[in-house]
Amino acid sequence: MRIFLAGATGVIGRPLVDTLLAAGHEVTGTTRDAARAEALRARGVTPVVLDAFDADAVHAAVRAAEPEVVIHQLTALPAQPDPKRMDAAVELTARLRRETVPTFIAAAHAAGARRILVQSISFATQPDGRPDHDETAPLAPEHEAVGAMEAAILGAPDGLTALSLRYGFFYGPGTWYAPDGAIGQMIAKRRFPLIGSTEGRSSFIHVDDAAAATVRALDRGPTGIYNITGDEPLPQHVWLPHAAQLMGAKRPLRVPAWLARRLAGDAVVHYATTLPGNLNGRAVTTLEWRPRRWRDGFAEVFGS
Repeated sequence: MRIFLAGATGVIGRPLVDTLLAAGHEVTGTTRDAARAEALRARGVTPVVLDAFDADAVHAAVRAAEPEVVIHQLTALPAQPDPKRMDAAVELTARLRRETVPTFIAAAHAAGARRILVQSISFATQPDGRPDHDETAPLAPEHEAVGAMEAAILGAPDGLTALSLRYGFFYGPGTWYAPDGAIGQMIAKRRFPLIGSTEGRSSFIHVDDAAAATVRALDRGPTGIYNITGDEPLPQHVWLPHAAQLMGAKRPLRVPAWLARRLAGDAVVHYATTLPGNLNGRAVTTLEWRPRRWRDGFAEVFGS
């Protein structure tokens, strides 16, 4: 199958390339960097250096690749969750979702592709008292860019099946949630505390399981939204001490929510205290896919 992958060198793009090639697919992959393009070529990918905000260039690149499926995995999040850089990175990621997804949908349709798969996030729904949400839960107002993107996906033209893949928090090689990743290093140095009630429920997904689900979606599932998450949403007081224990680190400190909000911002406190979990039943059933159990995955990643 011919695949056009926008964002082939990102956190999920890298393992996704490996999974696609191993399955025998022909992959055209984009990057913004010429050096990374050569690295893609060495791995067996046809590289394209592309500015995703250049609509004409996007249409030309997709048309030249003649893909059967287009995959959009573009984000702009930094390797380190530095508060000084995060606001700009979040805004650029919002622009990528709001402005480039409609372009890629139009380009995919014009090039005769039959499907487009787009990266979204599961941890964007509005708290409403329920511990866990499925895909029908309303998005929080601050995630209007996700809403605009998914409206474009659900409104894809006839003949193009469009899936929004709402990934959970990636853990595993190359992610923040790994012993050598940004969050892993903070846990190891006892700089990632338990905050407030610690009842916020994170829905993790091993990055390789996310790649596997994406490959399953190449030929499964109608247009719609799918949570690509683990089977069990985890309160902060469960996952954080367990990750620390697996790494041989000291138990995380505790801080009140007001102090964490002052030091790290509202989003960090929300994730720790009020974040709803996400249910993956639609993806498990429709994509005929099953992620690894979180304890097995955490042992593999944080205990290595």
